[in-house]
Amino acid sequence: MLETILALLIIIGAFFTLVGSIGLYKLPDFYMRLHGPTKATTLGVGAILVASALYFSFKPGEISLHEILVMVFLFITAPVSAHLMAKAAIHIKLKQIERTKNTPYQPDNNN
Repeated sequence: MLETILALLIIIGAFFTLVGSIGLYKLPDFYMRLHGPTKATTLGVGAILVASALYFSFKPGEISLHEILVMVFLFITAPVSAHLMAKAAIHIKLKQIERTKNTPYQPDNNN
């Protein structure tokens, strides 16, 4: 039963890591490319780390907390670094494609 759960977590992690990597390669501009590594890949690596923590925690006489610490560090640093990269790109006025430009908020005048 444990091997099945570990295999599922590794497959899910590999799938999300692959999707994030493809997004990083295929998406057209910097702002869209931020989503691949920061969301999908983080989830994928998190699933693989959960599988690793489960595997080493079920060994007799051993409790593995390394993977938990790595996962906490990853989940804290990935959004912060993505936010800082996006702020830096806005600051240097990095070009956007037309689809990623925001439209200003327009209030509904029907009220």
